[in-house]
Amino acid sequence: MKTVIIVFFDVRGIVHREFVPPGQTVNQEFYLEVLRRLRENVRRKHPELWRSDDWFLQHDNAPAYTVLSVIRYLASLGWTVVPHPPHSLALAPCNLFLFPTTKKKTLKGKRFANVEEVKTASQEALNNIKLQQFQRCFTQWEKRFDKCIASNGEYLGGD
Repeated sequence: MKTVIIVFFDVRGIVHREFVPPGQTVNQEFYLEVLRRLRENVRRKHPELWRSDDWFLQHDNAPAYTVLSVIRYLASLGWTVVPHPPHSLALAPCNLFLFPTTKKKTLKGKRFANVEEVKTASQEALNNIKLQQFQRCFTQWEKRFDKCIASNGEYLGGD
């Protein structure tokens, strides 16, 4: 049993999350629709950031995220995209923080009867993350990114 969730978050918490429908490939068309829904959630949840455009996006180098249509869409919105250095999983906030936190607290070692139970448990885990944890995540992310810059992009490891 497998399900995929796409999550966008910032220092204040979850901005947008959605489960990928069964059988759906995360291709450029699907990802563009996700970005449109993300855009609406930023407008609704953080109107001050929406008006000022004072925020940025970092996603990894998955093919669906780096195709020309996605790059053009993000550029048309004026969104700043922080590049993700290849082979640097420690620089992805999802890998650094979100996935380990949700797995450790709610999902690890548990058996689920069906995908709906997995989804419910995943949503609970995300809802239970405290504001301070999101803030700490981005403080760590900034330190790791600074190390990457200082090493001319060669930073691959943890702290």
